[in-house]
Amino acid sequence: MEAAIEDIVSRALAEDLGLGDATTELVVQPGTRARARIEQRQPGAVYGLDVAHTVFRRLDPAVRWRPLVNEGEWSKQAPITVAEVEGDARALLSGERVALNFLQRLSGVATLTASCVYELRGTGVQVLDTRKTTPGLRVLEKRAVAAAGGHNHRMGLWDAVLVKENHVAIAGGVGEATRRALAGRPTDRRVEVECRTLADVQEALEAGAEHLLLDNMTSEQIAAAVEAVRGRATVEASGSMKPGSLRGVAAAGVQFISVGALTHSAPALDLSMTVEPV
Repeated sequence: MEAAIEDIVSRALAEDLGLGDATTELVVQPGTRARARIEQRQPGAVYGLDVAHTVFRRLDPAVRWRPLVNEGEWSKQAPITVAEVEGDARALLSGERVALNFLQRLSGVATLTASCVYELRGTGVQVLDTRKTTPGLRVLEKRAVAAAGGHNHRMGLWDAVLVKENHVAIAGGVGEATRRALAGRPTDRRVEVECRTLADVQEALEAGAEHLLLDNMTSEQIAAAVEAVRGRATVEASGSMKPGSLRGVAAAGVQFISVGALTHSAPALDLSMTVEPV
């Protein structure tokens, strides 16, 4: 996993630096030392400090890095310094934007996740992420979700069995698709089935589904589905779930709510970096 992160950082640096930082190489003398302060400028949860450290370390192996907040924890104070870094001035300037891009994106994911977790406090309902992630950044975005109190659903297509609408269409029905999945699954994996109607719920239950994903149902439909399930399967609400409406969905009796917005629509958290010579 750490090798994957190193690769992500390498590609991000190559994208930004290209053949070199033309401005810094002209303006900053080799060997110049500098220190920098990374500041969180609005309330929220920071995530990605280790990634930012990796950026600067790739450019200056001797860089001194000092994180000042815990990853994923909400801070009401703003502005607040979240990390300090000292090292080669050229390295700090050349890595600034890449480090901040990671921090702002991942902190945005953590902040939205923390907001959803807080909204559901006391209900026992878990907030799940989805596969609606930025291509190439899934491992980092899902780590940001987990750090802020959310739960990772599946990392990819390989680590869970989830029968969705298009599987159903090809198999010829919810029941048939569910039976096929159950018959061929690895013994250590449950079968999850996407249901769009109460009829789908009944078919999936009759076929033996262990987890139902209720897609784009109203709160009333979700409550009716939970009543039909009667504890025979765990239930997840999904589809256009938005912060501010999650508690009403939780009241319908589900165990999980998946929120695609955590990774596909989280606004960046405002962070900045100030550099000064040593």
